[in-house]
Amino acid sequence: MKRITAIVRTEKLEPLKEALFAADVSGMTISQVMGCGNQHGWSEYYRGTEVLLNMVPKVKFELVVEDGAVQRLVDLICEAAATGEAGDGKVFVSPVEEVIRIRTRETGEQAI
Repeated sequence: MKRITAIVRTEKLEPLKEALFAADVSGMTISQVMGCGNQHGWSEYYRGTEVLLNMVPKVKFELVVEDGAVQRLVDLICEAAATGEAGDGKVFVSPVEEVIRIRTRETGEQAI
């Protein structure tokens, strides 16, 4: 099993969520996060002084999936989240040792 974590632009929340549900993803966790990277934020003026805001709002998707679904879902995420501009985000894939469904105590892929 693998965890796919995708950090994307806030305007990609609904398109990506719909694409993942259309791909039969059984569940996901979505969080609003702040971060900085190549996009480097933007400037605003506060009381006549320019202020650099380098923490950019993003959306984080987390999914735990079977190993065989990883590449298909990474491709789907990259396609649905891309704008071609700096700040489109990142996808991280990491191993998951165990999953336990609390209600039934099922483990492994049955718990996903």
